Amino acid sequence: MFHAADRVLVGVITDPVDFAIARDQGWYRVPVRHAPPSVIDTAALAFYFTAAFEAEKWAIHWYAEVRGYELARRRDLLPAEPSHPHADEVYYKLQLGPLIRREPPIPSLRWRRITFLETTWDRFNAAEEINDLYVSGADGLYVTLKESGFFPERDYLIREDELTYTADLAIPCHEGVVAVVLDERPAPAHVLRSDNAEVVRQAITAHGGPLLPQKRS
Repeated sequence: MFHAADRVLVGVITDPVDFAIARDQGWYRVPVRHAPPSVIDTAALAFYFTAAFEAEKWAIHWYAEVRGYELARRRDLLPAEPSHPHADEVYYKLQLGPLIRREPPIPSLRWRRITFLETTWDRFNAAEEINDLYVSGADGLYVTLKESGFFPERDYLIREDELTYTADLAIPCHEGVVAVVLDERPAPAHVLRSDNAEVVRQAITAHGGPLLPQKRS
């Protein structure tokens, strides 16, 4: 059905009602003003469940083929909610094929904020956890650190004092977080700007070693 380079978009589902619409009516909405670049070219849509899904939370359990799209206002998509604050906003209405269960699911090893995530079919097909889906210049370092048992997070939002930034890689440790930023985006002075695995390992050791993900309940 899919080819290795086909684009896969991961959408976040915070309300079981929205998942029921995707499952029973065959469509999913994406606000145009927040839409990722690949939205109109994506071959498949995967669903990341949040805490509202209880036992299935923080993981991807389902995906579907994207068969087309159209533009529509929210009030036309959800006519029962005409007074919603975003009723007049324009959305992509992605038209979906039947839902397919992803076996095994793709979990997030730690609770973390995810918005839209763009990946490829080969990565989606091979992924063991959410961080395996990301595509960036940090791929090589990520694989090295993961194989070393450091459980790095990718594209990780960090708030420090009055600064908020996104790290290419972040390794939670017993004495703080080791963050790696590989481009010129603003970040605190202590953030590593190196893709040298040994430099990162030394920083992890200096921060008391990696904090392993806890089993989710």
